[in-house]
Amino acid sequence: MIRIDKHNYYLDICETILERGTCIRRNFAAIIVKNDEILSTGYTGAPRGRKNCTDLGYCRRNELKVPRGTRYELCRSVHAEQNAIISSRRQDMIGSTMYLVGKENDSAELVKDASPCALCKRLIINAGINKVVIRDTKDKYREIYVEEWIENDDSLQGDGGY
Repeated sequence: MIRIDKHNYYLDICETILERGTCIRRNFAAIIVKNDEILSTGYTGAPRGRKNCTDLGYCRRNELKVPRGTRYELCRSVHAEQNAIISSRRQDMIGSTMYLVGKENDSAELVKDASPCALCKRLIINAGINKVVIRDTKDKYREIYVEEWIENDDSLQGDGGY
C-alpha cells in the first residue's frame, strides 16, 4: 500500500467538505491545520438562516454573466476561507496552514488556477495563517506562503480578480 502525503490527505478531506457547499457555480472547501490538527473547516454557502442558491434555484452572478473573480458583492455565499477563519481563534491560527480545494458544479472538475479572492487574501493575512496549499490535480498542489501576498501587494494594481 502506498501512503499519501499529508498535503493530499488534508486536500482529500477538503474535497469531501466541499460537497456541503450550496453555490450553483462552484464550491470550495478550506481546512485550517496547525501542528497536524484540524482547527476548523469551511465551505461555500449563504450566511446562516438565509436561503442559499441551491434552495433558490438560481445564481444572481450567473444570471448577470459576472466573470469569475469579480463583483462578489452580488454573491449570496460566504467563501470557504472566510467560514474556516470565523470558526477558529486567531491565536490558534497564527503559523497555521490553510488547505483549499474548489470544484466546478457543472463539470465536477477542479477549479483551474484556483486562488483565494482579494478579500479572502486579506482575511488570511490578518488571521496569521502562514501558508495556503491549493489542489490543482488529484495529487498535485501549490504551496503559497502568505508572506508573498504581503511583499507583493496585488491590491495596488489590477482589478482585484483572480
